[in-house]
Amino acid sequence: MPDYKAPLDDIRFVIERQLATYELWHSLRNFEDLDKNTVEAILSECGKIAGDAIAPCSREADEQGCQLQDGKVAVPQGFADAYQLLCDGGWCSLSGNPEFGGMGLPKSLVAAVDEMVQGACMSFGLLPMLTAGACLAIDAHGSDALKSTYLEKMYSGAWSGAMDLTEPHAGTDLGLIRTRAEPFDDGSYAVTGTKIFITWGEHQLAENIIHLVLAKLPDAPTGSRGISMFLVPKYIPDAQGEPGERNRFSCGGLEKKMGIKASPTCVMNFDGARGWLVGEPHKGLQAMFTMMNYERLVVGIQGVGAAEASYQNAVSYARERLQGRSPGGAHSPEKEADNLLVHPDVRRMLLTMRALNEAGRAFYIYVSQWLDIAKFSDDQQRKTQAEALVALLTPVAKGFMTDRAFEVAVLGQQVYGGHGFIREWGQEQLVRDTRITQIYEGTNGVQAMDLVGRKTVATHGQLLDVFVGDVDAFVAGLVNKRELSNLITPLQQAIVLLQTTTHSIVQQSADNRFLPGAVAVDYQDMVGYVCYAYMWLRAAAAVRGDDSDFACAKRATAEFYMLKLLPQVDTLARRVVAGSAPVMAMRDDWF
Repeated sequence: MPDYKAPLDDIRFVIERQLATYELWHSLRNFEDLDKNTVEAILSECGKIAGDAIAPCSREADEQGCQLQDGKVAVPQGFADAYQLLCDGGWCSLSGNPEFGGMGLPKSLVAAVDEMVQGACMSFGLLPMLTAGACLAIDAHGSDALKSTYLEKMYSGAWSGAMDLTEPHAGTDLGLIRTRAEPFDDGSYAVTGTKIFITWGEHQLAENIIHLVLAKLPDAPTGSRGISMFLVPKYIPDAQGEPGERNRFSCGGLEKKMGIKASPTCVMNFDGARGWLVGEPHKGLQAMFTMMNYERLVVGIQGVGAAEASYQNAVSYARERLQGRSPGGAHSPEKEADNLLVHPDVRRMLLTMRALNEAGRAFYIYVSQWLDIAKFSDDQQRKTQAEALVALLTPVAKGFMTDRAFEVAVLGQQVYGGHGFIREWGQEQLVRDTRITQIYEGTNGVQAMDLVGRKTVATHGQLLDVFVGDVDAFVAGLVNKRELSNLITPLQQAIVLLQTTTHSIVQQSADNRFLPGAVAVDYQDMVGYVCYAYMWLRAAAAVRGDDSDFACAKRATAEFYMLKLLPQVDTLARRVVAGSAPVMAMRDDWF
């Protein structure tokens, strides 16, 4: 399996030139002094850790998997050393609240770190990812006592985090959960119930594991309005804040999975475990979504990381594999055959992979920028714009990015031909691992319905108007637009089609309740392809006047995207116009 190399050159390009991120940081409180040397040190060091310490574990870890013995989970060899390296370097604290030992760095920087860790080994990357999300929820909704007891230890990596939502009978519909929380006299609660699909719910890498558990109080209203969130530690901290009494819950089993086999996916049994309320009673779903919205963006970043690994593997293989001759004549007559790069179909696959990956990388940093503006800007108008765009683009970041990432993983496997189906090459692992990104943290169908229902129909398309306004402002600010007309024109045409389609959905949904769900995925793909086209316009604008190989490759890939991939919005629009009738015409008993 080829070595993973962090895509540092492209990350630097996106941050410095394509999205002008330094300018943004210096306009926000807390980041005025975030200089290039500091950012470069963070990116370079993370790239080394990802490539030298984490990625080498990935293949063997997938083979070993995790084992449960006597309630303890053994994780693959190499993970302990890699995790300790993260802890020693403070990598778990990058985005944390400085009041409790975090570094308080912007998400638009931390997101790039996330990609490198996830690209090196997704199973491993899930551990710090979940801890960061749990910290975010505790910091946003926990009491001062909870924050002071738990955040510093979690930022250090000494304690890890997990989130416990799903139950055997309750997945997307969390209102059906049966886990209960009974109040104790001291203000804590006894949590009882079973949770499934709990990633990194039990392990020995951290000295304590802090579970955020959704449960219902005795007086809870029915449905999702009655859900509360509780902090339930594996070991209850003693008076000195150190792990004390073992709490009353255990890992009852590990799931046997298609992918991410090196991360333990646990069945957790809570038997009167002591927990503490996070946030207000019956408001747990809102508190959990603070964590889940973070995780949804990072799941999209996971997809880009794995897709980048697939692309790197496929390019390496295509350069070395000799098969057939170029249609234009022998490219390497001194050899018995030419390499795979001479074949147009292989180039089509590789260019598709590259175009989707690089647009995805820019897009997740773009979304992260709006997260930073929403959190740190002192300009209320700018904050309002940012909040609207985060609401619109988060489901796209999770759903569209991971759908395209899986497509890229499969294309990488296809470049290998038969060898892509064989375990030792590593491509089939990336296909298996990437597949889960389309499922967890809310399936991509659910993301699409959120986009159409809450973010489009409910707002009469106003959130999309905010995004279009940002695109229009960028195009208006360009100098010598004629140089980029081959990119601007198809983007603007696609936006007009998207706006027309959006208006149609809003209008028809008033009389057709089935329409939003029937067209949701197609509509999400339309939005996603337009977002990626905007990223490619910004990339091409950033390399004008630059004749380096890097810049020329950017321009060529941008043109490939606009001519070969963006036209899919036309087909998607026709599918949306077809409405719900083709979906709903089948009687139930005909299936």
